[in-house]
Amino acid sequence: MAWGLGKAFTKLFSSARQIEAHDWDDLEDTLVQADFGPAVTDETLAAVHRVADASATLDTDDLRRILGEVLEERLAKFDPTLNLKSSTGQPAVVLVVGVNGVGKTTTIGKFAKFIATRGKRAIVGAADTFRAAAVDQLATWAERAGVDIVRPTVDGQDPAAVAYQTVERAIAEGHDVVIIDTAGRLHTKSGLMDELGKIKRVVEKIVPIAEVLLVLDATTGQNGLNQATAFLEHAGVTGLVLTKLDGSARGGFVFAVQEESTIPVKLVGQGEGIDDLTGFTPHVFVRQLLD
Repeated sequence: MAWGLGKAFTKLFSSARQIEAHDWDDLEDTLVQADFGPAVTDETLAAVHRVADASATLDTDDLRRILGEVLEERLAKFDPTLNLKSSTGQPAVVLVVGVNGVGKTTTIGKFAKFIATRGKRAIVGAADTFRAAAVDQLATWAERAGVDIVRPTVDGQDPAAVAYQTVERAIAEGHDVVIIDTAGRLHTKSGLMDELGKIKRVVEKIVPIAEVLLVLDATTGQNGLNQATAFLEHAGVTGLVLTKLDGSARGGFVFAVQEESTIPVKLVGQGEGIDDLTGFTPHVFVRQLLD
């Protein structure tokens, strides 16, 4: 996988040589341009400096190693483990939320395939009944993933009713995981948050909700996070999914978004294909970032 940010680090660490004063400025510029954000950039540089100052000699290889250790330590504060455990005879229910345009529908299709390839049966609920094309788009992705879908029985059906029917069918047919799509076009209005709250209350009459995953477009950086503030404040988000992270020069957003939201990144989308969604592994991510 080629990270745009990796090119900047490759240039910075192009040869093993003694560190010069301008290298620190170059490192700061690289972190800022990569969307780490001012606070994370300053704290990261300070941490690298503390370790480097204790070293009698310091070359670019040392700096790369120290930076990697500091970045991994920052990520270690967040647990990326997906909670897909369910009670006996009950599926794990995952609500997927986010502003329209971030790739929520495609992410659900990829997530369904992600689950299926791990030997679990998934079913998708098309509870975004406010957007006319949403159900058909989701059905297309469900077909690609090879999983079942529950559609609204009538146009404009109550989203909570669709979610409830999906969980009922999952229990009856022995599915392991339920993935429920939700509306995203009213993110500035309290009505959408009310709808999400209703979906949660209705579903939890049958089974607890295991995860509420917020989908964010990594290429939009801080703007995307600002747009999703209402979800973070009111939707009970338990994990983040970052889309369009492949080849992005904004890999630092992974650090910034976790620090600001205090919510862990659990899945990352790294391409357009049905299999291009993976669990987030901090060690692997940092290695790819710096190589």
